[in-house]
Amino acid sequence: MKRTLLVAAAMLFASTSSVFAADEYNTVPTGAPQYKQCIAYSTKLGWEGGNEKSPIKGQTKVQAFCTCMWNETPDDFKGNLAKLADSPKGKTINKMCEKYADWGE
Repeated sequence: MKRTLLVAAAMLFASTSSVFAADEYNTVPTGAPQYKQCIAYSTKLGWEGGNEKSPIKGQTKVQAFCTCMWNETPDDFKGNLAKLADSPKGKTINKMCEKYADWGE
């Protein structure tokens, strides 16, 4: 019985999706307008450290952050990802993506 519960718990843990369990998110399609807008807006604001290397191979911190934001927002979201991150509604996603990109407080 204990073995069955242990196996079930391991399967449940393995099946849960989390930024902490994954090394990288899905690749953003080339030319994705929201991603490009996120990069441009973040760069325009001059967020400190955005051009530094992130833990994600080949990405700066701003690129990793915007990749995370793009992946974590619902498919029907049509707004500005960086503005969402700065809003009360986007607070949770912002913290998760800052951690993913190793960027922030």
